Amino acid sequence: MIATPCAGLRIPNSPPAAPGRSAQRSWQVVFLFFLCSCLAAAPVMLDAQAAPPVFTHADTLRGSNTPQRAWWDASFYDLHVRVSPTDSSITGYNTITYRVLKPAPAHEMQIDLQGPLVVDSIVQDGLELSARRDGNAFFVTLVAPQRIGARKNVTVYYHGKPRVATHAPWDGGFVWARDSLARDWVVTANEGLGASVWWPDKDIYADEPDSQRVTITVPDSLFDVSNGRLRSRTPNGDGTTTYEWFVRNPINNYDITVNAGHYAHFDDAYQGEKGKLTLDFYPLDYHIDAAKKQFQQVKPMLQCFESWFGPYPWYEDGYKLVETPHLGMEHQSAVAYGNHYQNGYLGRDRSETGHGLLWDFIIVHESAHEWFGNSITMKDAADMWIHESFATYAEGLYTECQQGKKAGAEYTIGQRKLIRNDVPIIGAYGVNHEGSGDMYDKGANMLLTIRQLVNDDARWRGILRGLNKTFWHQVVTTKQVESYMSRAAGIDLSKVFDEYLRTTMVPTLEYKLEGQKLSYRWSNVVPGFAMPAKVTTSTGTYSLIRPTATWKTMAVTLTRPEDFRVDENFYVNAKDVLKPDPPSANARRAR
Repeated sequence: MIATPCAGLRIPNSPPAAPGRSAQRSWQVVFLFFLCSCLAAAPVMLDAQAAPPVFTHADTLRGSNTPQRAWWDASFYDLHVRVSPTDSSITGYNTITYRVLKPAPAHEMQIDLQGPLVVDSIVQDGLELSARRDGNAFFVTLVAPQRIGARKNVTVYYHGKPRVATHAPWDGGFVWARDSLARDWVVTANEGLGASVWWPDKDIYADEPDSQRVTITVPDSLFDVSNGRLRSRTPNGDGTTTYEWFVRNPINNYDITVNAGHYAHFDDAYQGEKGKLTLDFYPLDYHIDAAKKQFQQVKPMLQCFESWFGPYPWYEDGYKLVETPHLGMEHQSAVAYGNHYQNGYLGRDRSETGHGLLWDFIIVHESAHEWFGNSITMKDAADMWIHESFATYAEGLYTECQQGKKAGAEYTIGQRKLIRNDVPIIGAYGVNHEGSGDMYDKGANMLLTIRQLVNDDARWRGILRGLNKTFWHQVVTTKQVESYMSRAAGIDLSKVFDEYLRTTMVPTLEYKLEGQKLSYRWSNVVPGFAMPAKVTTSTGTYSLIRPTATWKTMAVTLTRPEDFRVDENFYVNAKDVLKPDPPSANARRAR
């Protein structure tokens, strides 16, 4: 998913262009950037700690592997949905093929579907089953034996008006939009809220089907683009057409998407590490010329990411870029694009270095999620940094591919001004809770720091590629990623991860220069933190030091005290303890 223009703020994306509304959208963008500037000038406001979240029974049902979920493994979803823009309603069914892992407690199965959608019936082996509803969870009473190792099917029929997303992609649901010619344009985006906002499934990140069919019926005037490959397009003779798409690989449920609009189509091919990868592009029909120009960025992006991360994960399903009325989402093999055919983030460089204006943010960031987010998927929303930290760091890597290593580092370093350090990056487990929005920019800078600790670009590339090879098409935990990276780096990174992911602290290198003697130590760190850092031990020359929480001393040869520097590639603070602290903002205001 994408970061908001102001880190941590959830601000609605501008609506799609419509006649007479361009001035309104321009005003919204100006106001947004004004608001960001005001916040940047108000550190006292940003320093306030957020109130601890309060979790409910519904959060547990949504975010935990309940006993009624844990006994079965989803292996195939066969989803059929009829979409009606006229009254913003849907009707459909999903046949769930599953494998029995262990005995079902009380013969109950949890299937999720969010209100106001209505379940019409639940059927297994020709029998309609009863179910008790608990919020958005249905606990289905099974009649047939559920033998361990058996593969079974259950079908859920449903209908209704799904929740409408008003701030897509940051909230979730259906987007019933109009393009600039006032034609229907219907899409979905529902990462945080969950796929069960519009179709019944096992709505937990930890269980992905091995494959999925997505069959969408829309009015004849619309063309639907969903995930995987288009198998058939069938006019129904009643004013509707049915599009059957098939995904041959595992897929997380929030990636499943409807994109129904007046699309044009053009294609291309990329010769990648696993051979020929098909590229399919779906802009709105009146944007085809702009798309043919802007989407030329896809091939160099794929080449860069394959070099750093390994093969694109979905050669069998292809790569698609689909225009949407919202800003963008990482829908697997059907990446949502709404950046208005301009470079940067809606024309802005989040790093304020200028480097981010030479490429399209949505193409780069959302496509990076094909590796980190879609192929390697978190088991729990608390570990969403696995998606967003790596995808944000990938922006710097693409800048490096395009403009050189120095520019890539400068881009990532430039994002530090967006870090809030409000709450830890890792959220609460088992309740569908994401941590701080710092998972984007702070997480990327943590990875840039770890790269300095590895201090070998070939090895660093091997670690990133190795992550994708080791956890190819898998759901993972933070601990798995941490352990792998420590082993591959040959460095115990546990305290580094603890510091950056589990606290709001930034390591502070306290130092004092007395003549040619340097004294130094870490403060504002977790117990046992002993991360090396590069500093100038002679004028213009960096050397590696190994601070701990205890003072150490060493000889240096610095012409002036001002020649002492900490390598800016390390995301740390430095404090000269012999200098008085600058007056705080509150003290200045009081004077």
